[in-house]
Amino acid sequence: MAGSLNKVLLIGRLGADPEIKQMVNGKSVARLSLATSQSWKDKNTGEKKEKTEWHRIVVFNEGLVNVVQQYLKKGAQIYVEGQLTTRKWKDEQSGQDKYSTEVVIQGYNSSLTMLGGGNTGGGISNDNTQSSSGNDDMSQISNDMDDDIPF
Repeated sequence: MAGSLNKVLLIGRLGADPEIKQMVNGKSVARLSLATSQSWKDKNTGEKKEKTEWHRIVVFNEGLVNVVQQYLKKGAQIYVEGQLTTRKWKDEQSGQDKYSTEVVIQGYNSSLTMLGGGNTGGGISNDNTQSSSGNDDMSQISNDMDDDIPF
């Protein structure tokens, strides 16, 4: 294999308000809990089924952290592009090594876009460009994905 790719694309809803923390270097970091769901009808019973996956999102870019802090709340629908990262940490109680896999939004090839109507129509990416989700196509996608997510 000549190269490799580590890219994650997700559209989902926040399961909780963003958590903003200060790192030891004084910079802020945002942590998000993102739910993605898929639904289908059971072939045997005709009953509607749903499966929800939870994703940990970590935002290191200062500009995006400010946007997250100001505009994102529980239930907000977002689109994220980032990289999968597994970090190792030590459990304080047991002293055992633990691992967390997260989607990291950092660097030029990452972005976070707020979806939906109203003031959440714009998007911010790490290259300081803005994209608008106010067009008819994106509004249609947003409406199609408005499933009832149980939070």
